[in-house]
Amino acid sequence: MQAPDPSAAVAAAVVLAGGSGTRVGADRNKVYLPVGGRPVLAWSLDTFAGMPGIGPVVLVVRDADRALAAELLRGDGGGDAEIVTGGGTRQESELAALRHLAPRIADGTVDVVLLHDGARPLAGRALAAEVLRVARADGGAVPGLVRDDLAPAGPDATLAGAAPAGLVAVQTPQGFRAKPLLAAYEEAARAGFAGTDTASCMERFGPGVTVRRVPGHARNIKITYAHDLVAVEHALRAVRTG
Repeated sequence: MQAPDPSAAVAAAVVLAGGSGTRVGADRNKVYLPVGGRPVLAWSLDTFAGMPGIGPVVLVVRDADRALAAELLRGDGGGDAEIVTGGGTRQESELAALRHLAPRIADGTVDVVLLHDGARPLAGRALAAEVLRVARADGGAVPGLVRDDLAPAGPDATLAGAAPAGLVAVQTPQGFRAKPLLAAYEEAARAGFAGTDTASCMERFGPGVTVRRVPGHARNIKITYAHDLVAVEHALRAVRTG
């Protein structure tokens, strides 16, 4: 059997869609809510479907949402995304996607993995392409914005003074070389570790992996509350008329 050509390797994109609509106040998973005339998730998948340099797109869903996800892929974008059932935590869902990709990671077909929140519909291909470029070159890439509107809170939720200067709000997609990423997640699973995002897992279980920050984008909003849907609507309108 002929070995894969390293120069032909592609990145895989993992879109995480295992959340809920609780804080949005919806009766369903927020990624299936409409924004700009389409489900939030359709916009998120569009970032990667057919994007140069991206091969497989893996959509991670709750078991209860599999039929809904399949319907969306048939009717409103996503191309040939591969549906995977996630776990009870973000960490478990990311690991499920990585294990799904493991044969292609092992044989070198997939050399980088980008992991993205399905609730961030406006990341855009320019940001994804930059994350991919830096991750492939250096090992890992995380988009982030320097914020000056943050404040630390104490254990009782009271404000504890001004935040230090230079704090960064981290976004997705986050990208990493595939083999170290899979190895780190398997090690994290053995240790029972659950991180807040991909970068936190790599920080602990990916020693030697260089992770660079790339400039994030203010438009790359994560939909958490109802007003975020309104903000995304306004951003989409600005893009269309700009």
